[in-house]
Amino acid sequence: MAMSLLSNLQQRARDLKTETIALYLAARHPDTPWYAKLLVAAIAAYALSPIDLIPDFIPVLGYLDDIILIPLGIALAVRMIPHPILEECRARAQDITARGRPVSRIAGAVIVVLWIALGALCAAWVYAVWIAS
Repeated sequence: MAMSLLSNLQQRARDLKTETIALYLAARHPDTPWYAKLLVAAIAAYALSPIDLIPDFIPVLGYLDDIILIPLGIALAVRMIPHPILEECRARAQDITARGRPVSRIAGAVIVVLWIALGALCAAWVYAVWIAS
């Protein structure tokens, strides 16, 4: 049962990655509205980042961000993009995923900077509360 759940989560995560690539392509499409492009760019950057908030190798929890955060953003973005554009981009995304998974190094760098900033804030808080007192 647990292995079935894990494999189901992994498949859903892979499907979300493909949909995210389609949204990324839609963000670059000239007929997509600017506000949809902005939201889609943020979603795609996070989803395609080589670094997640929760690493994927942690069982179940590793896919939690892929199963909750990304689908919420995708659902909102799909509603913003005209249907013909989205269908065209989904077909292109299928071709891309068949050849291999793209990686966004810029998004990875942003997430690393966020983690470092969070660590620095935690260290400053520990210093202020425990050491400086």
